[in-house]
Amino acid sequence: MSSKSKDHSSEELFNYLKNLDERISKIEQKLQISVNYENKELLDLNVNETIVELSSEEKEERLEFQIGQFWLAKLGILIFFIGVAFLMSFPFKHIPVIVDIIFGYAFCVVVYFISIHWRDIYSHLSDYLLGGGLFLFYFTTLRMHFFGNGILISETPVEVILLSVTVAIILFISIKRKSNYLILLSLILGYVTALVSNNPYSVFGFLTLLSLFTVYFKLKYNWHTFIFAGIFLTYFSHFLWFMNNPVLGNTLQPVQGPSINLMFLLIYAVIFASGERLRKSPFPENATVVFSSILNAGGCYFLFFLITFVYKDASASLYHLIASIIFITIAIQFWLKEKSKSSTFIYAMLGYFALTVAIIYEVKSPGFFILLCWQSIIVLSTAVWFRSKYIVLANFVIYILIFVTYLILEGKLSTTSLSFGIVALLSARILNWKKDRLELTTEQMRNAYLLTALVIIPYALFHAMPEGWASVSWIVVAIIYYALSVILKSKKYRWMALATLGLTVGYVFIIGITNEDFTYKIISFLALGLVMLVISVLYTKKKKKEKAS
Repeated sequence: MSSKSKDHSSEELFNYLKNLDERISKIEQKLQISVNYENKELLDLNVNETIVELSSEEKEERLEFQIGQFWLAKLGILIFFIGVAFLMSFPFKHIPVIVDIIFGYAFCVVVYFISIHWRDIYSHLSDYLLGGGLFLFYFTTLRMHFFGNGILISETPVEVILLSVTVAIILFISIKRKSNYLILLSLILGYVTALVSNNPYSVFGFLTLLSLFTVYFKLKYNWHTFIFAGIFLTYFSHFLWFMNNPVLGNTLQPVQGPSINLMFLLIYAVIFASGERLRKSPFPENATVVFSSILNAGGCYFLFFLITFVYKDASASLYHLIASIIFITIAIQFWLKEKSKSSTFIYAMLGYFALTVAIIYEVKSPGFFILLCWQSIIVLSTAVWFRSKYIVLANFVIYILIFVTYLILEGKLSTTSLSFGIVALLSARILNWKKDRLELTTEQMRNAYLLTALVIIPYALFHAMPEGWASVSWIVVAIIYYALSVILKSKKYRWMALATLGLTVGYVFIIGITNEDFTYKIISFLALGLVMLVISVLYTKKKKKEKAS
């Protein structure tokens, strides 16, 4: 390398270091960090993250300054403006309500200009002071219709319009200030306005609009607090409406409102789910995303279930079916977008549960048990598509619980109960057919389903068939198992056939001999003996064929 090129490289390196030093100096100045470069020590630290190890005394002093400088300011501003609100709502005699309103708005203007003046001097106080002023601005508008010794506006719709305009102004100022804290405050005041309106459709409309705003700001600023707060405030506000809106002093009790409110609950759920599904790439499904899904899905369906239970609406099954479709669709969207595991599991399981509730509402016992049994096929099929071992396992446990509950409540079995055994066989085939899609060893789950079928089918036939003819039906089942082993080329079904035949032999010798029906004795012994001889011959031929090859 020539000396000229070396000098050129050295000059570039020097310029780069000089620019870097200037940038660091600007950052230090912005964060109020004073550095003694001769001793290489930090003399003054006013940042949130610890750059050097502090002694216990320094940590104590730092905590003291945090409390004295920031927390006292926050609490002081909060307490002060609550005091002003109490002052405005105090029923002073001989003072007209218009004086309170003028005082409130004038005070807000003064606070607004003080916060602007303090923005550079006391930056940590400016936003909180402005927030207090904006709250007082909203409270002053609210004061026109509520509190105090008189009202200026008697019509609630007019008051709601004024409050909506006030919230819009507060939101505009918050966005211009680029303050997440102020934006959150404006959204909270929007939820208060929704409850103040007290009209069902107005409440639902406000909550839908606020949900959209919450998701928009969450996506724009990537601040999870927005969506957490939005989910909680939306469902809690809907719950308060359902409980007769005690915010306005009404008696706490469920109200029989329009059934369309159930559909709005599902609309909220779709909006909030979109807030996570549309987040910017990359897509790590971290704890905040999972918690958001749990909060959204759980809040929505808990309230949905509670309202349908209280209403006892004839269309409850239809509403739960719609809820099931929507939740499963959300699960599919999460899976298609990012191969989500947790959110897909949460929404899918809730969708399956809603379908279960729809079946129970619509079909009387014992029919709904059979439908729930067949529902597990749908659940298992989607679980395989989602590649979710958790849904597969949960589905099997629920399937067993349904069967046990069926036995306990019904006390007897019929031919329709064979559905449980057939579903177990089909489930095993689905797991074997798509075992490459699941991230778990399917062999154990397949064996569990096959073992379940091996027990349930003979048990169901024993109770369903006429007395003494169970063994004949078991022989037919054993033949079917052997046929399946040939068609599917699976030795598991041969073992199931042998086990069923063994059960039949025991039953025939113990029960068949003592049975007084000679027709049954003849048929059962001849059929069993003939089948066992045929199977023995087939095994012999198979063995000879294997030796010859």
